[in-house]
Parts: sequence; C-alpha cells; structure tokens
Amino acid sequence: MSKAATADSYSKNMLHQKVFRTIICILFCIIALLPFVLLVMNATRDSESIKAGVSLIPSTHLIENWKNLMIKQNGMQITLQRAALNSLTITVPGTILSVYFSSLTAYGIFVYDFKLKKLAWAFIMAIMMVPSQISIIGFYRFMLDLKLVDTYIPLIIPTIATPAVVFFMKQYMESTLSIEMIEAARIDGSGELHTFNRIIMPIMKPAVATQAIFQFIAQWNNLFTPTIMLTSDSKKTLPMFVQLLSSNQFRTDYGVVYVGLFVTIIPLIVVYLILSKYIVAGVALGGVKG
Repeated sequence: MSKAATADSYSKNMLHQKVFRTIICILFCIIALLPFVLLVMNATRDSESIKAGVSLIPSTHLIENWKNLMIKQNGMQITLQRAALNSLTITVPGTILSVYFSSLTAYGIFVYDFKLKKLAWAFIMAIMMVPSQISIIGFYRFMLDLKLVDTYIPLIIPTIATPAVVFFMKQYMESTLSIEMIEAARIDGSGELHTFNRIIMPIMKPAVATQAIFQFIAQWNNLFTPTIMLTSDSKKTLPMFVQLLSSNQFRTDYGVVYVGLFVTIIPLIVVYLILSKYIVAGVALGGVKG
C-alpha cells in the first residue's frame, strides 16, 4: 500500500472517529438537558395539559401558575421568598468556607512534609467515601448536646471540612504549582498565609471557581441535613419548600409545582453562567495525574 493510500485511510478513520465522538456528545447533551427542558415547558402549562402527556412546546400559563403559587403559599408555613433567603444564608457562607479552607488544607498537604502525611491523606480519602447518612445520627446528637439544633450553624460550619474539595484542589496543585515558586516567595519574606492568599489562590482561580459551582449546587440542593436539623417553619430552605409543594394542597396543581421547581434552579443557572468560563480549565487540570 502506498503512502498516499495509507494517509487517505488514516484521514478517513480519524474523520469517522470525530463524527462518532460528536454524535455521542450530542446524545449526552440531549439526555442531560431533556429533564431541564421538560421542567421549563411544564412550568408554562396548566395541570390538565401536564396530565395529558409530555410536550416540548411551551404554553401560556406561566404567569397564571406563578400567581397561583403566590396565592396558595399564604396557606403554607413559609413563603417562597423567605425559603430562598434561608437557602442563600446557608449556601453562600458554606460555599466560601468550603472552598477556602479545603484549598488551605490541600495546600498544607501538598507543600509540607511531616510525619503521618500519608496517613492523613488516606484518612481524608476514607472520609470522602463515607456517606453522610451513616454519621447523621451521631452528628445530630452532638448538635443537640451543644444546643445547636434548629440553627444554621450545623449546616454551615461543617462545610469547612470537605474531603472531595481537598482531593480536587490537591490534584490541581500538583498539576500547576511548583515548590520552587513557593520557596522563592519565602526567600522574599512572604509569610505562609500571605503566600497562600496573594500568590496561590489567584493561580488556582479556575479550580476555585469550579469547586465554588459544585459546592453551591450541592449545598443549595441539600435536603437531607436541613430536614433533620431545622424544625422551625421560618427557617426552612428552598428544597424543603419544594417538598411542601407535593403536599395535599398542591398535589393536583402540577403547574404550580413545576413553577416552584423552576424558581429553585434559577440561582444555580446564574452562578454557573458567572463562573462557567473557568470550569473547563479547572476540571482538566484538577484531574488525577498519571
């Protein structure tokens, strides 16, 4: 076989692979976006049309459904606006604490050599594998003894220790940071915290933005822990409010339910649009090194 024929065969093979990858990516995008599109479409439809079947064509009942939600929430223990404010009160500081202190932990493990370093890293990885449901009973009893049940503190302070974020940040540092740069900063008289805050964190901006998105989404959508820790109606979060929409008062008004669900994802979309330009670089460099 001539070189020209070999090159032509190789080009065709690469073209076929590219087409195949493109089709797979489009298919995955459709699968990922379809539930969101259905949610938005159902928010514009009335209850009867939703019961009739699935439709990807928007209707004209969005404003009507919103007005019905505003009217019917008066019979609930908490309003949509208050629930959204409660969620922001928990999610924003929780996201900031999680990303900053997890980055600081990863920095300490990456930069410093100390006894039991490998054991500490293995312990962090082990905690990452443990579901929160396993430890929730002990955590609840501990918060009960501290008289912190029905406060936001158990939902905010524990986010300081987020093993998954520590793991991601450490992998990112191994891909982007050099010990020589840190040592040069020390020689110039920079303190450890000053080096971390003024030099390391700006370099890690893509990873910080990526994890901020993930943590904001995780904490905004968290229903399990708030349901256990919060007992006052006035402190319920937005996911808890959405859960109330499935009660008898709204069970037959699916348009109202879907409008409530749509409202809950608006902040997530806003945060993603603000930080999305960093997410590709952050995920790529934060991958496990070979």
